[in-house]
Amino acid sequence: MSNETYDDMWVAPDEDPRESDSPPMDERDNYAAYLRHRRQTLELKCDGLNPEQMAQRSVPPSSMSLLGLVRHLAEVERGWWRRTLAGEDAERLWGPPRSDADFNDVVGDQESVDAAWAAWREEVAYAEAWLAAHDDMGQVIDAGHHGELNVRDVVVHLIEEYAQHLGHADLLRECIDGRTGQ
Repeated sequence: MSNETYDDMWVAPDEDPRESDSPPMDERDNYAAYLRHRRQTLELKCDGLNPEQMAQRSVPPSSMSLLGLVRHLAEVERGWWRRTLAGEDAERLWGPPRSDADFNDVVGDQESVDAAWAAWREEVAYAEAWLAAHDDMGQVIDAGHHGELNVRDVVVHLIEEYAQHLGHADLLRECIDGRTGQ
């Protein structure tokens, strides 16, 4: 590697833990790889921040913060994988639907940060196990008020959801310490 520095980036390009060169895969594994990449990116964008920085709000009147995004994405994972795809009666993690409790009730202490990451990791592990056990991306499910969807729809939606929020995370992180991502 050259003597270039990457002080404003998450990691030097040759140290990036996200997979970039993978052999051709089937549809499910390809989608799973894209989703895994987005999840790893979330972790990178939050790496090295203290609890107060994780809870730092964006611009008024928004209640968005990196900690809120972690909590929100844990809830999104839970909703789609447990409730929608697996049909579980899984309670919400942080308050009733549409209350924005994922964001509004954020506290910048280590216990809150640890709880958010633990919930997110638990939901990601559940999702990865569920997807690994289901080969049929075209399997149709009754998604309640979303109508009928197939597994592919849900996985693509989750990739989209992460991509949208990673854009928010870029801006939040840049406001906190000037770091930008790749």
